[in-house]
Amino acid sequence: MNIPVSNGPIETPDLPAAELFTDAAAATARLIELYNDATRFLHDRFMDTLKTGRPATRFRAYYPEVRITTTSYAETDSRLSFGHVAVPGTYAATITRPDLFANYLRQQIGLLIENQKVPISIGPSDTPIPVHFAMGPGVTVPQEGAMDFPLRDVFDVPDLATTNDDIVNGYGFHYADGAGPLAPFTAQRVDYSLARLSHYTATGPEHFQNHVLFTNYQFYIEEFAAYARAALADPDSGYTGFVGPGNVEITDPDAPMPDPAKMPQMPTYHLKRPGSGGITLVNIGVGPSNAKTATDHIAVLRPHAWMMVGHCAGLRNTQRLGDFVLAHAYLREDHVLDDDLPIWVPIPPLAEIQIALEGAVAEVTQLEGYELKRIMRTGTVATIDNRNWELRDQSGPVQRLSQSRAIALDMESATIAANGFRFRVPYGTLLCVSDKPLHGELKLPGMASDFYKTQVARHLLIGIRAMERLRDMPLERIHSRKLRSFEETAFL
Repeated sequence: MNIPVSNGPIETPDLPAAELFTDAAAATARLIELYNDATRFLHDRFMDTLKTGRPATRFRAYYPEVRITTTSYAETDSRLSFGHVAVPGTYAATITRPDLFANYLRQQIGLLIENQKVPISIGPSDTPIPVHFAMGPGVTVPQEGAMDFPLRDVFDVPDLATTNDDIVNGYGFHYADGAGPLAPFTAQRVDYSLARLSHYTATGPEHFQNHVLFTNYQFYIEEFAAYARAALADPDSGYTGFVGPGNVEITDPDAPMPDPAKMPQMPTYHLKRPGSGGITLVNIGVGPSNAKTATDHIAVLRPHAWMMVGHCAGLRNTQRLGDFVLAHAYLREDHVLDDDLPIWVPIPPLAEIQIALEGAVAEVTQLEGYELKRIMRTGTVATIDNRNWELRDQSGPVQRLSQSRAIALDMESATIAANGFRFRVPYGTLLCVSDKPLHGELKLPGMASDFYKTQVARHLLIGIRAMERLRDMPLERIHSRKLRSFEETAFL
């Protein structure tokens, strides 16, 4: 259809009227149909434009949306921290990639219909889809200036003014028509992160699993690959595939997995199970900026849990190299989240995560109870943004570390936990002591090599076992109310 406007006509695909649904599967199927029609329209018009040059019209297609209107304060299942709206009103969510999020959408829409006792509406939104996000694999939108006309004169392009975290940050976001948010992210924000994930990890978002481990050393990747091949060789493991950078997937444990010609900034590997029930491991490298970048984008996939399994400096003289640290609090001196999550916001430990991690340590080490304290301490982890903090005047940092009762120091854990809190993703931290700078044990080459040989495999296995324990828990148990405010979106 053509919509005349003051600066010329706009051609859009047919815009059907919204439909009401009481079946989550049918609603999700309709979202997929609307999205496919819209992106197919943009794809075809863009390819035509590449061949024929600047058209006489502008092209536009819209994200589909989920919308619900409630007028009742009817009580819902108080055991659930999600799946219902807080007060009567109209709520909406723009949706992208409903094929990728089909399981999530069926679950969230189903709970909403069940709890609110009203149908939900599915139809086109009034939010345009940027042409960059509508292109499939293998199609690259030329950068501005590469074509003989400004791209934004013909197609909608990404707009950072509407791509933000206002919903999850609690900034009172509402859609232009006054509808409140139904989901934690808008479609544009999700599309932005899906594109960033492919760039940083060199793997497609469809490969990410619901349980994500973060590490800061390549040694963990090598051990993960060995574990994955052993799992593929075991028909009872439940794991079905192993994916590495470049979207190379193997199902045969003996098949080669060549590295891409250029490794991405954050090499990522996925040990897959049906229903995305496997484990993803991301090497975020060193530093809070990388930790924030990775979690900012993975959050839109709505994982069931994420954990940091990296190395740290032990701060107590009684600790030994190779000991484990289970974080139950964080001293946040990473600073990268200060504008999004003020420093005065506490980051509480989550009981289900803590129990899963402690149980996994006991399982792998064959120690329990009081004996477990020989190799694992529970306490505060300090996260800083200066890797060479030891070279400065130590009186200030050491005093703060002592006052906080910190038992370990790193550069990523508090960032990952705080972003988990901010994005309502269950989080946890299990670190391994690799040096003790306050006590003369620096991370030197000889010490590091011996440490890596003896501890990395065991540490990684503990992280995997903890995730497997969480996988067997009901989702409503993992998503603690500690992560939810008193004004929350209905969707997780």
